[in-house]
Amino acid sequence: MPRDLHPVAWWLWAIGLAAAASLTTNPLVLLTIVAVVAVVVAARRTHHAWARSFRFYLWLAAVVVVLRVLWRVLLGGGYPGDVVLDLPQVPLPDAVRGVTLLGPVTSQTLLAGLYDGLRLATLVICVGAANSLANPKRLLRSLPPALYELGTVLVVAVTVLPQLTQSIQRVRAAQSLRAGDTGRVRRLRRFLVPVLEDTFDRSLALAAGMDTRGYGRSGAATPRERRTTGALVLGGLCGTLVGVYALLDQTAPRLLAGPMLALGVAVAVAGLVNAGRRVQRTRYRADRWRPAEVAVVATGLAVAVLGWWVSEHQATVAYPGLDAVPQVSLAALVAGVLGVLAAVVSPPPRTPGAPR
Repeated sequence: MPRDLHPVAWWLWAIGLAAAASLTTNPLVLLTIVAVVAVVVAARRTHHAWARSFRFYLWLAAVVVVLRVLWRVLLGGGYPGDVVLDLPQVPLPDAVRGVTLLGPVTSQTLLAGLYDGLRLATLVICVGAANSLANPKRLLRSLPPALYELGTVLVVAVTVLPQLTQSIQRVRAAQSLRAGDTGRVRRLRRFLVPVLEDTFDRSLALAAGMDTRGYGRSGAATPRERRTTGALVLGGLCGTLVGVYALLDQTAPRLLAGPMLALGVAVAVAGLVNAGRRVQRTRYRADRWRPAEVAVVATGLAVAVLGWWVSEHQATVAYPGLDAVPQVSLAALVAGVLGVLAAVVSPPPRTPGAPR
């Protein structure tokens, strides 16, 4: 039956695809992940305002790729190869020795900037897919009580871009019905000011409505309880950071990797549980996890695991050289295409006005 999937499931699925994209610079695999994300968004996004913001993330991703390539050209790539553009090199003082400004641009330099930019753009698109598929207001209801105050701020911040999308459509439709200045500068001013004003007004109205309904309120707590909660949360975050660093650095002692990471997560969870006891709230129509949510999360997790396996056992595929055509193995191809199963195992979205 048509229904809206749990928002946390969409975010976990997108994080899994983003994790796989962060472990490779192969443009073929990255473009496959982008295509899969676009297909899933087109098949499962709703008719709400935030669902129409995905195209802006695509434009943002394109800008990221262009800026990354220009940054490589500006600072000089340092990659030997065929010179494509011979620019004059600007001498820099000894304080920044090792950094070059402009200079000869090789094809390998352009490819390095393109690969890095494409990886960062894929991460942006994955986040945009989660923002387009997940209902931010329902996501707030799923947060733990200890993160409710932070969740209120995040919901208002996340809804700015969808509100901007809706404001652009409203202002464009209104201005198409009336005549006005045809110059580009004046037309941009007449278009930009109403869009920004309407976006901020709608975001502030959302914040005011959430405040009147008790969102973000904090319970009473003694100074001792606040100190205990703060110590647990900060200690857990420090342990988590040390564990993640040791897990990524193979030269660090293994005692600081898995055990420290597990200890840090456990202490942080204990702090969140302790803080959540002070916040009492009720839930109306609580979102429940069903087999479709589990299948979507499993799909994202499988993509992340396969991406990690390819980066560990097929380094030439995950990180292709700049002097050869990128190759794709069967595992890398499956890791990129497997994410499209989220559109198959998830139910179609509920149409506006339909019963829950």
